Amino acid sequence: MKVIMSTKVDLASMNIKQKLIENFGFKETDTLFDENPVFKKGDVLLLTTNEEMIYYDNLDAAIEAQLGVVPELIVFASRHSSKAKMPALTTHVTGNWGKAMYGGKDRSLAIAHPTAMKLALLKLSELNDLGWTVCYEATHHGPSELNVPSLFVEIGSGEEEWVNDRAGEILAETIVHVLENAGKKRGFKPALGIGGGHYAPKQTKRALESELAFGHILPKYAQPVEEDTLIQAIERTWGGVEAIYVDWKGTKGEMRKTARALAEKLGLEFIRD
Repeated sequence: MKVIMSTKVDLASMNIKQKLIENFGFKETDTLFDENPVFKKGDVLLLTTNEEMIYYDNLDAAIEAQLGVVPELIVFASRHSSKAKMPALTTHVTGNWGKAMYGGKDRSLAIAHPTAMKLALLKLSELNDLGWTVCYEATHHGPSELNVPSLFVEIGSGEEEWVNDRAGEILAETIVHVLENAGKKRGFKPALGIGGGHYAPKQTKRALESELAFGHILPKYAQPVEEDTLIQAIERTWGGVEAIYVDWKGTKGEMRKTARALAEKLGLEFIRD
C-alpha cells in the first residue's frame, strides 16, 4: 500500500485532500486512522491526523498498528511556510543534519526516494500555470524516524497560497502521478546534493534538465557535517546513489574536500557545478 498523509491543522493539507477526493475518486471507508475516516483508491490510502505531521516519527509503525498494512511509500501533503511569503510549489525529504529544531531526532535522516521527488518536481513544473516558483528544498525538519521512503510535497508560502484552489489541484494531480509512477524504472541517476541555499536552485535546475534525481540535499547553512553523516544520507536513500553533486560556490571548502574524498572512497561519480 501507498499512503498520502494529511493533517487537520494545515490549510494546504486540507486543500489538497479535498481536491484528491473531488477529482481523483478517493472514497471514504469504514476504517479510522487517528480517529479520522480513511479514504482509499486502488492501492493508495488517504489518511488524516490531528497534529502537525513534522512531529509524527514512526508514522509507518502507527499505520501498521492501526490498519495492519506496511506502507511502501508515504507522501505528505503539506504547507510550506516562509517569512518572505514566496508563492511556491516544493518537494523535499525530511531529516536533520544537526540539531532537531522542528521534529525528528538530532543528526537523523528519513529515507529519501529520488525517483519520487524528481517525478514530483517535473510534474509540478509541467502543471504550474500559476507562475509560482517550483523547486526542491534542502533536507530539513521531521519526521526523521521512518523506515519506509517518504517525501513532502508542499504549497507555499502563506495562507493565500495554502487555500488556492488551483494550487490544491496541482498538488493533488502531482501526488497521484508520483504514486502511480515511482515504482517504474526511469533511467534517472540518483544523487546526493551538497551546497547552495535552502531552495536548492542548482539542484532543481539540474533535475529539471538532466537525468539527475536528488535524494538528500545538504545546504550551505547546515555545513559542515562529518563524513559519517554523508554516508548516512547515502544509506538512507532508497536504491542508493550513483553520484555526489556539489554546488561548488555554494559549499564550504572543507565540505568540498570531504565530498570529493567520499566519492572516490565509495566509487561514486563526483559532479562539480
